[in-house]
Amino acid sequence: MRLNYYPDTDSLYIDLSEQPSVDSLEISEGVVLDYDAAGNLAGIDIDNASAKVELRKLILSRLPGEVETDAA
Repeated sequence: MRLNYYPDTDSLYIDLSEQPSVDSLEISEGVVLDYDAAGNLAGIDIDNASAKVELRKLILSRLPGEVETDAA
């Protein structure tokens, strides 16, 4: 899973899978779910993210995998 924030557009993309998305569904204004070819949720796109989610703090709890950071 990867979280990507784009400050120039104030959008947050949560990449849930390495599979490419082939279909999208807007579930509320500015929130789009992306699905892969098998119908699995592949990502979440959030426009105007700073007004919809807390971007200043991220808490990871009991994740079974490795946590990496990329400041770029």
